[in-house]
Amino acid sequence: MAVYNGQRFLHEQVASVLSELVSGDELIVIDDASTDDSLALLKAVDSPALRIYRNPSNLGVKRSFERGLGLATHEFIFLCDQDDIWLPGKRSAFVEAFENDPTVLVVISDAQVIDAQGHVIAESFMATRNGFSGSVLATAWRNRYLGCAMALRRTLLAAALPIPRWAPMHDMWFGAVAQLTGKVTYLPIPLLQYRRHSGNVTPSHRQSPLRMLRWRTALVGSLCARALSHRLGLHRHLASHAEKPVDPERIQP
Repeated sequence: MAVYNGQRFLHEQVASVLSELVSGDELIVIDDASTDDSLALLKAVDSPALRIYRNPSNLGVKRSFERGLGLATHEFIFLCDQDDIWLPGKRSAFVEAFENDPTVLVVISDAQVIDAQGHVIAESFMATRNGFSGSVLATAWRNRYLGCAMALRRTLLAAALPIPRWAPMHDMWFGAVAQLTGKVTYLPIPLLQYRRHSGNVTPSHRQSPLRMLRWRTALVGSLCARALSHRLGLHRHLASHAEKPVDPERIQP
């Protein structure tokens, strides 16, 4: 989970995630130098699953998720935002999808859309995107990879990390790399409530044609650059992410 000034909705989201976890699971939170009471709220949570880290300065959402993924120790890694709500059964449904097919690198589900007050404003996020299509071409045209509704198999990290500087967003990048190197499984049921409000990082409206062109160019260029890096043998460096991480910046709750 990446957090930045998220105190308004953070308690509800953390509680919903912890209610789904089983013994041995971990919730890694990267606080991106919040200036509100997010860190104090997190430190007050009494859970052995919670691991809190704070960036010394604001690094942004992509770098924060990259750090959190580098710290993860388990096979299946869920991406999580600070302001949503997990619904019952999310963990088990995703894990089952991964275990049913070892070539699946990303699992993504549908989501209900809620407003700042928690009222459902759309029963299906994917319906607002004319359904889910995870191909690279479809992703370049209109991204359906909603990060908070995604989970990754650990082996994807060797190909996907570090996130290229020019990749438009981390979720779009992970989805595209997974499509090129393995499989993506879509679960057509809402397994979380995706909150739309004035503070969202992801815009709710379609971007300008010029910005869309820049995003498409950046995504394709980043994919080509990563493929070239692997051909040059840099995958050995990326594979170091699979080792057990050590991070001195952990904050004890």
